[in-house]
Amino acid sequence: MKLLLTDSGIINRSITDALVELLGQPIAESSALYVPTAIYAKPIGPEMAHRTISGQEPRSPMTEVGWKSVGVLELTALPSLDRELWEPKVQEADVLLVGGGDPLYLHYWMQQSGLAELLPSLDLVYVGLSAGSMVMTPRIGASFVGWTPPEGGDDSTLGLVDFAIFPHLDYPGMDNTMAEAERWAAELPIPAYAIDNQTALKVVDGTVEVVSEGHWRLFEA
Repeated sequence: MKLLLTDSGIINRSITDALVELLGQPIAESSALYVPTAIYAKPIGPEMAHRTISGQEPRSPMTEVGWKSVGVLELTALPSLDRELWEPKVQEADVLLVGGGDPLYLHYWMQQSGLAELLPSLDLVYVGLSAGSMVMTPRIGASFVGWTPPEGGDDSTLGLVDFAIFPHLDYPGMDNTMAEAERWAAELPIPAYAIDNQTALKVVDGTVEVVSEGHWRLFEA
């Protein structure tokens, strides 16, 4: 599995070019599955899910970039279904688009659905947006803990990469300043990237490449 961990989706030419490189073929020849699950843990969940699924969210484009086909994979539905109804669709996809929202809610349903155990074996490109990117890290940091699972827990997530992500750096209307990122990173025992909406992290075989038309910073462990 190849990873493109974005802050705000496929938002600029550099990130688009990186995606095409990872796919090894044009976007127009590639099939996608979109996972909206994380957004339902936010007050704007239903409205935002509609906008992102229908390709009406230009601030964070994912489904509207010209895919050959787009399907929706809702993780909360999967535990009630036989795996043969949904797992082949994941295996056949060229790209898994995982949207933003609450990273711990997304982590919980990735585990409950069985997708988490399937991810490492997938031969596709995983594109995360905000929470969809953060869930691949070992920890999100206490600052980003919102929803917590019924049995409780901490800030741990999947750990499929060995660094943390601080998203939406200096985004208007948010408190995600560089000073806040420094405080957040100081609490983590792993390397951490602060990235803005024009930045993504491309990960292939454990090697990280920053793709950016904006600004970012790496905090060493």
